[in-house]
Amino acid sequence: MVYLKEDERLDYLLAEKLRIIQSPSVFAFSLDAVLLARFVYVPIQKGNLLDLCSGNGVIPLFLSVRTKGKITGVEIQERLYDMAVRSIEYNGLEDRLNMIHGDIKEMPKALGYGNFDVVTCNPPYFITPSKDEINPNEHLAIARHEILCTLEDAIKASSQLVRQGGKVAFVHRPGRLIDILTLMRQYRLEPKRIQFVYPKQGKEANILLVEAIKDGSPDLKILPPLIVYNEVDEYTPEIRGILYGE
Repeated sequence: MVYLKEDERLDYLLAEKLRIIQSPSVFAFSLDAVLLARFVYVPIQKGNLLDLCSGNGVIPLFLSVRTKGKITGVEIQERLYDMAVRSIEYNGLEDRLNMIHGDIKEMPKALGYGNFDVVTCNPPYFITPSKDEINPNEHLAIARHEILCTLEDAIKASSQLVRQGGKVAFVHRPGRLIDILTLMRQYRLEPKRIQFVYPKQGKEANILLVEAIKDGSPDLKILPPLIVYNEVDEYTPEIRGILYGE
């Protein structure tokens, strides 16, 4: 059993045979989170993994089917944190998944420097606009805009939390590529793998996946492009495989 609040619903995580609590007025995960959870390297049998800006816990849940390691999620919004905790309990994953309600900027001190093998982050994408432009829904505004967490905050915290030689992976918008690469190197994260995601063939990329290694040697690989929709607006075989396990 699971207790749902207000407009919450219990959704399937498609190929993963898991369920997740979502709310259209608070938070619902997007393809970005799914792609990051599939893109990042994870140790299969053991390891200590951390997901920053976890929202309703979607990335820790997705990662739980790829690794037997321990996974911790960090979310600053109490409502989203609560949704994530209840989803983890519903799926019976309390022994491996743990959520922390807190600010990612405080996590290095709270969790220890260099204690994680892998760190993932799906941070707010947009620089905070004027008050007239910002979403009146506080939950959505915080998730989308750099109100409580900037890109630099997220990269700095990730670098402090990951061990030397560990992996850090981000999903973001291609327009912030230079900022991401510059900040990663500034904080001793060497970019090693990049993949651009395109809505359709012939369109500009709208999703960026980046993986770096703490104190790694320079050697950046650009992976083949990932196309989401075909010419008749159906998911491509690659995306169907990711979403539905086909």
